[in-house]
Amino acid sequence: MAREDNRRGGRDRDENPEFADRLVAINRVSKTVKGGKRFGFAALVVVGDQKGRVGFGKGKAKEVPEAIRKATEQAKRNLIRVPLREGRTLHHDIEGRHGAGRVVMRTAPQGTGIIAGGPMRAVFEMLGIQDVVAKSVGSQNPYNMIRATLDGLTRESSPRHVAQRRGKKVADILKKDDAPAAETPAAAEA
Repeated sequence: MAREDNRRGGRDRDENPEFADRLVAINRVSKTVKGGKRFGFAALVVVGDQKGRVGFGKGKAKEVPEAIRKATEQAKRNLIRVPLREGRTLHHDIEGRHGAGRVVMRTAPQGTGIIAGGPMRAVFEMLGIQDVVAKSVGSQNPYNMIRATLDGLTRESSPRHVAQRRGKKVADILKKDDAPAAETPAAAEA
């Protein structure tokens, strides 16, 4: 019995201190009943370790702190890992979709910062991205924007992953920059 308590009891808030969380939205929702209205709260939270892992969760409760706690717990259960270039930006441009929400994310040179709106900015900050340019096209609903952003981020692939999938070396995948330079002298001679 004591052993089971150690496994479960120690996992409340101190288990993952390396995770940071960001409250994105709180909605007050009401249910009409015979005596009037009952109010509740819905919270949307993004959680990440700022080293390439991020997740989001939503929670509902009668009180705001309880809704935030539920959303944070759900977000920690739904983490995804995203490969980052140099630990600061994306490897390539991405488009993500969810419902009517569509987002476009582009890599950026060092020093650009996070150029993105509300919910997308929260995702990038929790992910640990420092340089990115992003635009939301379509739905402005924060739930759809976050889902579209995470949809795009799950589709990102690193050169290492592409090389492994194609059975090549990473250097062969990244050799693209040298190919046009090698062709131009031959084209100039002809």
